[in-house]
Amino acid sequence: MRGAVNLLLLLLLAAVLGLHWVLGADPERRNVELFPAMVDAVPFESYAANPHFADGKTAQAPPPGARVREAGRFGYGPGPEEALRAGRELANPYSPHDDTALSRGAAVWATYCRVCHGPSGAGDGPVARRGVPAPPSIHTGRARAMADGQLFHIVSAGQANMPGYAAQVLPDDRWRAILHLRALQAAGPPAGSAEDAPAGSPEGTAAGAGPPAGTGAGGAP
Repeated sequence: MRGAVNLLLLLLLAAVLGLHWVLGADPERRNVELFPAMVDAVPFESYAANPHFADGKTAQAPPPGARVREAGRFGYGPGPEEALRAGRELANPYSPHDDTALSRGAAVWATYCRVCHGPSGAGDGPVARRGVPAPPSIHTGRARAMADGQLFHIVSAGQANMPGYAAQVLPDDRWRAILHLRALQAAGPPAGSAEDAPAGSPEGTAAGAGPPAGTGAGGAP
């Protein structure tokens, strides 16, 4: 049986070689394309001619006013010391009276921050209520004392359990989110929270004692 199979394979190889010799190779003729869609892509190549643009090019210059994402290198390393340096050197370019920036900041907060920090910044977001370590409240004295530049560093590079959001959120939107955070702080903690307790009470003392254990001196707000 094995000999018959080997003989059959040998005959098949001889037939293929003979067919190749009979047909011959013609370098002037294209081979048959079994999957043409894999050879000729539907979209235009970057540097191919394109009849749909006035200059006939596929690669177009950015429109006027376009800015490169992360234009201007973020010149700060990770860690609390660098966050403090950013706090001394950076300032929020947006005014707290800029309603457009505040509205955009609220939208950024709702998209990226609320899931952990909660709607009011008390650290009671959905994931914190489902077992993920809750972030410290933004209404503590320590969080209120942080400079805007320090907050920007934390949002950009991350700190403690909080990851950095430089890849997800544009720099301007990070500043606007901080503007919204300041508005939340100005509005005060939600009623009934530990930060809302009277000064001198056990709840109030705990609220002003600093970040929860395990966050370290550089815990995210």
